[in-house]
Amino acid sequence: MVTPHPESLPPLPGHDANLADYDAVRRGFDWKQVETSFDWAKTGRVNMAHEAIDRHARGVRKNKLALLYADGEKIEKYTFEDLMRLSNRFANALVRMGVQRGDRVFVFLPRRAETYIGILGVLKVGAIPSPLFEAFMSDAVRDRMQDAQAVALLTTPSLLERVPEKDLPALKHVVLIGGHSDKSGHYRAWDREMEKSGESFEPVWLEREDPLILHYTSGSTGKPKGALHVQNAMIGHYQTGRWVLDLKETDTYWCTADPGWVTGTSYGIFSPWLNGATNVVRGGRFDAEAWYRTIEELRVTVWYSAPTAFRMLMAAGESVAQRFDLSSLRHVLSVGEPLNPEVVRWAWRVYQRRIHDNWWMTETGHQLISNYPSMTIRPGSMGKPIPGVEAAILDESGTPDELRGQIIKAFVSLRVGFTPSEELQKEIANHVKKHLAGHAAPREIEFRDKLPKTRSGKIMRRVLKAWDQGLPVGDLSTLEE
Repeated sequence: MVTPHPESLPPLPGHDANLADYDAVRRGFDWKQVETSFDWAKTGRVNMAHEAIDRHARGVRKNKLALLYADGEKIEKYTFEDLMRLSNRFANALVRMGVQRGDRVFVFLPRRAETYIGILGVLKVGAIPSPLFEAFMSDAVRDRMQDAQAVALLTTPSLLERVPEKDLPALKHVVLIGGHSDKSGHYRAWDREMEKSGESFEPVWLEREDPLILHYTSGSTGKPKGALHVQNAMIGHYQTGRWVLDLKETDTYWCTADPGWVTGTSYGIFSPWLNGATNVVRGGRFDAEAWYRTIEELRVTVWYSAPTAFRMLMAAGESVAQRFDLSSLRHVLSVGEPLNPEVVRWAWRVYQRRIHDNWWMTETGHQLISNYPSMTIRPGSMGKPIPGVEAAILDESGTPDELRGQIIKAFVSLRVGFTPSEELQKEIANHVKKHLAGHAAPREIEFRDKLPKTRSGKIMRRVLKAWDQGLPVGDLSTLEE
């Protein structure tokens, strides 16, 4: 019998998890078992927008709420049928502009209903959507759109000011939400294009290895790189939605990630809608009270956020959380960087819920290692690989030290009340030796006021490398404020 770690948190009683017996499923699982969940398994015709929206709109979920948009001033509600019709309108508009299968179409918008409708419309014409984070400045926008040779862009007049069109010769069409058309047809008003378009559209049918979406890495380790995901990725999106998000028919699900990052599409669009869930989108910036009010008013049951957000909620204080009814929550998850145990313990006390950490990245497209609702979890642990995936820890070979090849250098941001010193450096190194391993102890430690992180909480390692080598830090528009 294995004795649980003293800090381990047990599953909540009475929870009927989709992945109830991890070991049994892992022994007998085959990815082909999942394929029967999709229409293309019978028809051979593949399109993500059909699987995520249209098949529900033509079935028993026709009138089910698919999208709940809230921004503190209003709540907009869209059924699966509404989203089918609206995305069909935008698909027709794209065809009228001459956008074709395989073209790259960028979506540079804040979180709002049109962002999601626009991405679905791009998918329906067989083009490749590439969402941009709304806080990107001109250099970040140019790098990505230039690299992809974008032919069309969906944005707003204010964000268009950050698009260096003179550097984007492939860009033929700009659709403006809240803007006006011009005589040349280069600029087109969203409202006008939607009014001119019909509500029927036959999706462009694709193969499973045809492109689905183009995401760029955050640039934390160098120049952003494009990761092109294919339609087949929907298998992983769907199944991790069942196992990791534990989505059920009655769930109201909220992923706080911006669609400009992979979490905001894989788990803010594809996974919930492939599973037929009601998807919450909140506009505006972070505000602890507004976030708690969203959970309370919309009765959110599954909540997926990032360590940075949970730390800000923790900083806002326990009393803020206690002013709201969060009893609808049954499953809480985090991704973006390792979630420190303090936050997990705090949430267990304040929310009376575990936060389930998980690991994956832009290049993988979906979750690979996770904590599951049916398992006892240890704060700070990332969990176990999903059935069908093998995980291993590998070493690396390298050359920056004459004796050891590469050395470990730590950049450390101190809490209030601590000051840099040689004694503190030794204490940190000894702590790592004692609690991790001798070879993991940093041989150099540099203290900094603040560490460079993206808005999803990921350390920008390229900036650390630039600091270490005295190089230019480059574009910092993805840094958290």
